[in-house]
This record gives sequence, C-alpha cells and structure tokens, in this order.
Amino acid sequence: MDLHLKGKTAFIAGSSRGLGYAVAKGLLLEGCKVVINSRSEDQLISAAETLRRETGGVVFPVPGDVTDTAVPEALIAETVKFLGGIDLLVTNAGGPPPGKFESFDEFTWQKAIDLSFMSHVRLIKAALPILKESPAASVLTITSYSVKQPIPNLVLSNSIRSATIGLTKTLALEMGETGIRFNSILPAWTNTERVTELMKNRAEQNGTTIENEVRLQSQASALGRMGTPEEFANAAVFLLSPAASYITGVMLTVDGGMYKGTF
Repeated sequence: MDLHLKGKTAFIAGSSRGLGYAVAKGLLLEGCKVVINSRSEDQLISAAETLRRETGGVVFPVPGDVTDTAVPEALIAETVKFLGGIDLLVTNAGGPPPGKFESFDEFTWQKAIDLSFMSHVRLIKAALPILKESPAASVLTITSYSVKQPIPNLVLSNSIRSATIGLTKTLALEMGETGIRFNSILPAWTNTERVTELMKNRAEQNGTTIENEVRLQSQASALGRMGTPEEFANAAVFLLSPAASYITGVMLTVDGGMYKGTF
C-alpha cells in the first residue's frame, strides 16, 4: 500500500530512543523529512546519524526539554526553519516515575503533569498555525493503555495520561473542519529502555530479576510476549499517513491483547 508519505514533513518529540525513534525511522523509510527531538543533545545527534545511515533519509536533530514552558514553541519554529513546514506532529515524552499515591508530593505531581500532559498541549498549540497550512495534517499523541486499564505502581501515568486522551478526542472534534486529524496510540508493554527501567524497579521491589519480571508481564499478552518498537511504529506511521485520511479521534491500543476490555 502506498501511504502517500513521500516528501511529507514531520516533527517527533522524544525520539532519540524507544517508540519515538522507531516512528522516526518508519517515517523516514516512507520518504518523510523528519525533525527528531530529545533533552539529551549528544544522544540526539547520535540517533540522527544512525537514522541517516540506516534510511538514507533527511533528518535534523533539534534538542530541547518539552517540559519547559518556552521550549515547545521554539522547537516548532526550528522545525519550520529546517523543513519549511509541518505535515505530521507526534507528541511524546518519557513517562513519570513509578510509585504509589502516598509516595508523591505535589511538586512531583506538577512535574508529571508538565511531562505527560502539558507537553502535548504546548506542542500542539505551537504547531496548529503551521498544520493548518498542510493539505495532509495529522497529529498523533503517544499515551499508554493505562488510560483504559490502570497499571499497578504507576499512579502518575494512570492519572495524567487520561487528560491527553481527553485533549486528543476533543481536538479531533473541534478541528475536524480544518482537515487536521488527531489520534492517539495507547501502547502496552513494549521492549524499550523505559520498560527496562520499570522492570528493573519491579525486580528490586520483588527481589527477583529483570528477566523474570519481563517473563511474568509477557504472560498478560494474548501473544505471550511484549511488543517491539517497530510493531508500534507500523501502526503509528499508518495513522499519521494520508492513507488513514478518514480516521480521526481514535484511541488505538497496540498491546498484543494485554488490555482485557471489549471497548
């Protein structure tokens, strides 16, 4: 299937590794020009070099912390400078720390809100005037299946990511007449650095090993394993593409059957 992505321009937040990196690679392989982003400049430059080598595509690294109130607007301005416009926007950030409700103070809650909700708000707000100029504008928020099925010991993520789902659905309805599509992917456990860190935390709490915790969590999937970043990216690239032109307001679980609900 031709996804009609060749020549399209994309900004992807949180893309020096993990799910964001996989989406960047998938879009580059389809002929997009891409700006990738991360807080770590060294890690970002290394990721850009690897992506160029593996895809032969056009990719620019633009460092910046999306939790800083002034940074999202600057990131979008830099992207327009490099690419000339934005067709595709992917809002993404690493998740907040694990822990139970009573272990977090108000400062930690506010940091988590800036990371897992306001970063989406600010990036979308900054990019909207540019997206309105695109004939194939599409926004993808990356959240978690925890908005449907809370994950133990992740109260910050369980709570705050739900706000991003509400934002995504609302914008799909409000902005439909502009032609901009808004969707979200709700990944379950996927083999990324972030998941390895969470499995390490579980192993320390339970007195086991990371490998044992991965094995136990994998049993929750109907397929008996965790997903790969590439499997996530395949779904993301399609939703972002003009091939999905009549899909908006969708919250897609990419979870290998880990979510047990019917809706």
